[in-house]
Amino acid sequence: MVVAGNMIGSGIFLLPATLAGVGSLTILGWIIGTLGALALALLFSKLARRKPLAGGPATYAFDAFGPFWGSQSSLWYWAACLIGNVAIATAASSYLASFFGISAGPALGAFLTVVLLWLVTIVNLVSPRFVGQFDGVLLIAGLIPLLLVVTVGWASFDAAQFGASWNVSGQPLYRALPNSLALVFWAFTGLESASVAAAVVENPERNVPIATLAGVLIAAILYIGASIVIFGVAPAADIAASNAPFALAAAKMLGPTAGPLVALCGGLKALGTLAGWVLMTAQVSRAAADHGLLPPMFARTRAGDTPVAGLLVAGFIGTACIVMTIAPTLGKQFGYLSEASTLFALCTYLGACAAAIRYRLMGVRGETGLAVVGAVFCFAVIALSTKPVLMAFLISLVIFALLYLPLSRRKYVLPDPEVRTGELAKLRERYDDPETRS
Repeated sequence: MVVAGNMIGSGIFLLPATLAGVGSLTILGWIIGTLGALALALLFSKLARRKPLAGGPATYAFDAFGPFWGSQSSLWYWAACLIGNVAIATAASSYLASFFGISAGPALGAFLTVVLLWLVTIVNLVSPRFVGQFDGVLLIAGLIPLLLVVTVGWASFDAAQFGASWNVSGQPLYRALPNSLALVFWAFTGLESASVAAAVVENPERNVPIATLAGVLIAAILYIGASIVIFGVAPAADIAASNAPFALAAAKMLGPTAGPLVALCGGLKALGTLAGWVLMTAQVSRAAADHGLLPPMFARTRAGDTPVAGLLVAGFIGTACIVMTIAPTLGKQFGYLSEASTLFALCTYLGACAAAIRYRLMGVRGETGLAVVGAVFCFAVIALSTKPVLMAFLISLVIFALLYLPLSRRKYVLPDPEVRTGELAKLRERYDDPETRS
């Protein structure tokens, strides 16, 4: 349930509107994405048992290839979280605007998204405990639209409508389908959750793979079922133009009153998801700073163990991303952001796959087969993404590589599974002091 819950966030709520430009053939993309997610999740669960390093998949590149690739992997993962936060905030503003009956154009939509991002940042500045309480209250709300569509929705499913929306782009299948893969995989980010928790799981050799497989499959069944129903209830053109596709489907299934209620549920769940991922982003930058991979200001905390600098920097960068990606509809803006976030996450996963292969070459038992399958999947999805997003992604990789020079003067501390992340900064300070170095 932890694995499935971490993946079933805001991603599915706006994806139908983004995927409607391709058509209902994106169901094939969901199946391919599920297979790739299973391969990667199993790899990470096995790596976590054999080399339990604090920090998740981004840490394996550091361990296997040294500080340069470690810093790059940390920056990729941080970027995935930063951009993903903006995508989640976009989903929240879309559904809340639909609930209040606001016709959110590009400027107003961007303003609402900025307001929600900073609202959740302020929530995170209170304390991590408050974030947990905030997210917990909104957790159930997000399940209502999904469960409603995948259960009651089948009574309104029209096979002819689904077939009419099969390939609205008019392109051959081999050209149309790849455009959906990066967008689809956005909904699977978080698949590494069980591997991160492997150290506190009873009988991890048995239970971590079971949790990984079951969690990914539960999420996949909900995703595929909801996507099939939505394309069988409403025309692709209506879905693409909607800022709240689940609300649109609910209104067609149960009448106009259901639409706003589902929109409210989707918006509230997206807010809760955003609160958790903003916290996650600040903790990722804090861990990277503890290990010497980012400037030390990201590791500083105040009362309540809150990384203030990491939260504020993430907020300002997120605001800039919102302004730079303004699009005619919030669904289109969400598409740009979710695809970019997915590419950075896949790059991090690709580094972990390469690390697994490296471990095997070093004589450490590794899951070479899963690593090769995962690497091929990551590379293929990245290569087949849309050209504008891919170009921006490649330029960002070059900028991150150039950032290594100023960061390379710092002392690097490889995460130790026996040491809590918050204590690594203190160990670095003692090491840097000549009087206590011995």
